[in-house]
Formats: sequence, C-alpha cells, structure tokens
Amino acid sequence: MIVSLCSDAAAISELAASRVADLLRARPTAVLGLPTGRTPIQMYAELVRMHKEEGLDFSQATSFNLDEFVGIGPDHPGSYHAYMAEHLFNHVNLPAQRAHLLDGLASDLDAECDRYEVSIVDAGGLDLQILGIGANGHIGFNEPADGLSARTHRVALLPESREGNAVFFGGRVADVPREALSMGMGTILKARRILLLATGAGKRDAIEAAVRGPVTTRVPASFLQLHPSVEILCDNDAAAGLR
Repeated sequence: MIVSLCSDAAAISELAASRVADLLRARPTAVLGLPTGRTPIQMYAELVRMHKEEGLDFSQATSFNLDEFVGIGPDHPGSYHAYMAEHLFNHVNLPAQRAHLLDGLASDLDAECDRYEVSIVDAGGLDLQILGIGANGHIGFNEPADGLSARTHRVALLPESREGNAVFFGGRVADVPREALSMGMGTILKARRILLLATGAGKRDAIEAAVRGPVTTRVPASFLQLHPSVEILCDNDAAAGLR
C-alpha cells in the first residue's frame, strides 16, 4: 500500500486523472471501476479537460460504476446514472454500451447483481478501481457490519451514508433512498490496481484505520491492506493520523 500525500483536493484530482490517463494511453481497452460522490468530481473535470484539450481517448475503454441507489431510475437527478452523465459520460467519447451501471429499478435485484458480476468477468476484470472512502470507513456502499458481502449485492444504507448523499437530493436526507446496490469487497479486491482518494479532516480516522488498523468488517476499507497494488491519494488533513 502506497500513500501519496498531495497539497490539496485539486492536486489529488490532477494526480488521480493522470493515473487514469497513463493507463488509457498504455492500454486503450482498459476496464475502469468508477466512483461517485463529491471527492471524484474534480478528477472527472480534469479527465474531461484532458479529453478535450489533449485528446485523451476513451473510445476503446469500458467502465463499471461501484454502486447505484435502489428505487430510482437513470433519469432521476439523484441517481448515479445522472451523476456520471453530468460529470463524465456526456463529455468524453466513452461508448454508451461500454459504460456499465447497476439498475436500481430492476424487477429482480438479486438477478441484477448477478448480471453485473458476470459482465465484469466477461469484460476481463477491472484494470483500475477508483474509490472514495466514507467517514465510517465504507467503500462503495459496503457499510461497516458484522460481515461483508464478497459479490455485488443489495445493501441497507446506514444513516450517515444517507446524510452524506443528501447533497445530491437537494439536501433532504428523507429523499435519499434507504437501499442501494453495490459491488462487494471481493469484487473490488479482484481489481488489478486500486486508487483511493481522500480529502479533509473528516476522513482522518477512516484513513488511519484503513492503513494502520486491523483488517475488520467494521472498517471495510481496511481490507485494502490485503491487496498487492493500492495507492491512496490524500491531503494533509486526511493523512494527519498517519504522521
């Protein structure tokens, strides 16, 4: 596990985007695991800039998003479909048929999770999985619990996760769905490389626990210690517990 210290959120975003760009230039058919939330927004903006100004090519790439809310469709402004369209997909040349997201309106959610797992395998697996981290140590929507699901699965969201996503629902926690679909820890750990982004003092305890604490289902990010190729990009505030 490598911790790369950056001066601020902008520097983290630029370095993360450069990691993605380097991969796409070396391997145009790369399979990317993509996150949502507030932290990756600047990274996506930099990738869009690189596409428009430097010709960064997504035309042969494939992407799989980490998660999606249950009970809302792709046209809902709070959906991760809408988020990805706004911040990346509408601005780069990634073919729509290779931009994969979970369907929160699927009639059979368990079958939808199984379908997603098969699609990742059929694509050759994830070359690079990009992650954020919750203040409670969750990654994707793998919440702290007595046990964690290895595969893509349906999950009940904890109150702090719903509160953290209220910004995408007009600030109204009551409007945030209570369930989501998420890649499991086993799916994430099968990625060939993992890049985790963390900014701000609110992530200090989670980063410290993920890097230095015991591997425990109560801090899902701690399982990254078991992976052979993880890089954490964080600012001074997020890394304060590692000094």
